[in-house]
Amino acid sequence: SDLRKQLNAFYRFSRPHTVIGTVIGITSVSLLPLESVADLSPTFFVGLLKALIPSILMNIYVVGLNQVFDVEIDKVNKPNLPLASGEFSMGLGMTIVSTFVLMSFAMGIRFQSPPLFSALAISFVLGSVYSIELPFLRWKRNAFLAATCILIVRAIVVQVAFFLHIQRNVLGRPMVFTRSLVFAVAFMCLFSTVIALFKDIPDVDGDRDFGIRSFSVSLGQEKVFWLCISMLLMAYGAAVVIGASSSFLPSKLITVLGHCSLATFLWLQARSVNLTSKASITSFYMLIWKA
Repeated sequence: SDLRKQLNAFYRFSRPHTVIGTVIGITSVSLLPLESVADLSPTFFVGLLKALIPSILMNIYVVGLNQVFDVEIDKVNKPNLPLASGEFSMGLGMTIVSTFVLMSFAMGIRFQSPPLFSALAISFVLGSVYSIELPFLRWKRNAFLAATCILIVRAIVVQVAFFLHIQRNVLGRPMVFTRSLVFAVAFMCLFSTVIALFKDIPDVDGDRDFGIRSFSVSLGQEKVFWLCISMLLMAYGAAVVIGASSSFLPSKLITVLGHCSLATFLWLQARSVNLTSKASITSFYMLIWKA
């Protein structure tokens, strides 16, 4: 029973929705350099695992570090998190994040992939300056800097670095930036901006009390909510246009119909969100990660 409780607490500490987003993001961009079914070889899957495992460890470092420095805010905004609830001590929280970041860098060095190591290093730096309470750091206090950190990691570093990791270090091909990669970066720039804005909508009470000037605190929850929905619909619309221009009919149908369906589903779900209910907003935020 105690072990089950500790595992459940660690599960919540790891912020699983961000881990799932990392796994899906890295896996999807790793498929872009493939030129044929023959490229789906054991070498590819080993290379993918070499990208995923240290990245998941770094992801847990970043979200864990944020909880260490946000423990008082989380007692208001997210009281179910292990540090805020007292299930984990601060010492245990620091031990977890320190261990995971060391393991991540050890793997990054061991795997000898410059794009992979660069992704880990940039994620470490931006994840640290986002959360750590020191002069010139704690970038989450500034809405623009906070959004920039998330956008750089999720939209640019993940897309470019892991594309190059597979293309050069796994498949052994020369570096070429494809049309699909450019579109993935552009799409994820919009999506990451939405994530950066939306994550603060349920947290206005604690952020306001502790001087975090997020866009939701400054502009209001409703304005930021519908701004996020508009940006997501723009991203899906752009995907439909790009998909429609494809000369490969199956790709055209899947891209157009898939993104039209996602956009319609998103719009219908957004209209049912109760902006006065923190639970309703948080549930929709988790839905965005899946969509």
